[in-house]
Amino acid sequence: MGNMVQPALLHMSVFSQSFSPCGRFLAAGNNYGEIAVFSLSAALSPDASEASQKPILNFTAHDGPVFSLLSTDTHLLSAGNGEISAWSWAELIKKDNSLIVGGGDNNIHIMDMETGIFKSVLKGHTDYIHCLCFKEREEEILSGGEDGAVRIWDARTNRPVHCIEVFKYEECARPQFGKWISCLATDSDWMLCGGGPSLSLWHLRSMSPTSVFPLPGCQREAVFYQDLIMSVGEGPHVSHCLHGGTVKAQIPCTPSSLNTLALNLKNSEHRVMTVGGSSHQIDVFTNFSYRAFSLSF
Repeated sequence: MGNMVQPALLHMSVFSQSFSPCGRFLAAGNNYGEIAVFSLSAALSPDASEASQKPILNFTAHDGPVFSLLSTDTHLLSAGNGEISAWSWAELIKKDNSLIVGGGDNNIHIMDMETGIFKSVLKGHTDYIHCLCFKEREEEILSGGEDGAVRIWDARTNRPVHCIEVFKYEECARPQFGKWISCLATDSDWMLCGGGPSLSLWHLRSMSPTSVFPLPGCQREAVFYQDLIMSVGEGPHVSHCLHGGTVKAQIPCTPSSLNTLALNLKNSEHRVMTVGGSSHQIDVFTNFSYRAFSLSF
């Protein structure tokens, strides 16, 4: 029969990724509620084999899809349908898991990582939340949701600071796709956001869009990298854009549609970009202009 692909793999989608604090491991979450942990040290080794591109650990974390993964200095946070879980990176790497579960819904739950207790809840979104990012210098949390709003919160007081209803800006609005916000990123005084509305670059001090990127379909993740903006969404490519709004290049990927893009810049030895989407494979780019190889669930 040859090497037949298992039916579950044919229908798998990778929704989320996060690198370990040391930069030597990658965690990825899929539509089956599974989290896989890969060793980048093994996969990038000159002696790497096909086995090196398989997970060192694969476990069921949630009843539904793992929509979001985020690493702290000590834990991997995972979010699914109505719950947030915290996994010790030290235990994951030892292949022995511990779990802390909290609330979900339309709110942002802030957990004390030492005790596992949720300290506070940020309420304001009227529908579920797709994306979060942290603006360290100002100690602000940004959140984007199905309600079409980007909300900015003061992380010290847990109070709202601003609310940007992106879909109400004519240059960004695309009613045919909806108003939901699926991706957020910040760099100093700048913010990227998109989803139903076009991917756009915002100046946070003036709270106004400065560039709108002419990308078809809905963008699901975007990041700042040096003088570029990298974005993934509908379609089998990573878009490299200039801050002025020009699409500079589109880099081919294995999945036909992309959900998640992550950059590991923690150390030069494991400096990679990883991309996942409608496939059981996660593309790895050592040079950000072409795919080097793929990891596989």
